[in-house]
Amino acid sequence: MKQIGRSIFYGILIILAALQLLPLVWLLFFSLKNNQEVFNTPLFSLPSPPRWENYVKVWVEGDIGRYFFNSVWITTVSVLFTVLLASFATFAITRMNWKLKHIVLGLFMVGLMIPVHSTLIPLFSFFMKVKLIDHPLSIILTNIGFNLPITIMVLLGFYQSLPRELEESAVMDGCSVHRMFFRIILPMTTPVMVTTTIINMIYNWNEFVFVNTFISSDEFKTLTVGIQNFIGQYTTDWGAIGATLMISVLPILLVFFFLSDKIVEGITAGAIKG
Repeated sequence: MKQIGRSIFYGILIILAALQLLPLVWLLFFSLKNNQEVFNTPLFSLPSPPRWENYVKVWVEGDIGRYFFNSVWITTVSVLFTVLLASFATFAITRMNWKLKHIVLGLFMVGLMIPVHSTLIPLFSFFMKVKLIDHPLSIILTNIGFNLPITIMVLLGFYQSLPRELEESAVMDGCSVHRMFFRIILPMTTPVMVTTTIINMIYNWNEFVFVNTFISSDEFKTLTVGIQNFIGQYTTDWGAIGATLMISVLPILLVFFFLSDKIVEGITAGAIKG
């Protein structure tokens, strides 16, 4: 009976996994079709012949290479500063004694309750005054500000589980606070930092509304916004849109596929004391 139950369980999991893959398969087929095939053939029909030139077209003619590069460097900078600043804040809140640490933690947690896009108009007005509209710094600062609370929340449990004896030994050996953080605490938090890095990367890579609002020139647009170039007033190149979507999805899929175990490891690491 156990064997039958296990087989049924794994069978259900396989079916669920296949259902999750169906949208990706559809998107791949969609990206290899022209406009006529998109509307006149079944959803999951194989294009005949596959139009790989859609990918060449979006990369060369659609300037997707520039948007891809912008997405990469803006995401990298945003993630780097978010994880580092969140590590500083979490270390100060959990490992140091000062009067306002609980109030500061509460302020960060309030950030989780604010609807992100409700701040669109205030942020636009602020960036307009400081002349950061149509500048990548507006996107980087927005990414950092809105991702700090969730990053601190993930780091919190892990930092609280670290043994105090390590810090006491380091202080007795004459180690400063800064050196203790960078040489002892930070290396120990690698699993949870990998988790927060992946979470932040997914959020930042897929950001659309803020980029579409704050950035107007093609020089700083990211991949999610660059897709709009293939939508015209009279004609829309659906195959090119599908190819662009596939290019934008692929990096996230690869990172998640190779590092998915790190996400689970980082989230569960803080649940184990010592």
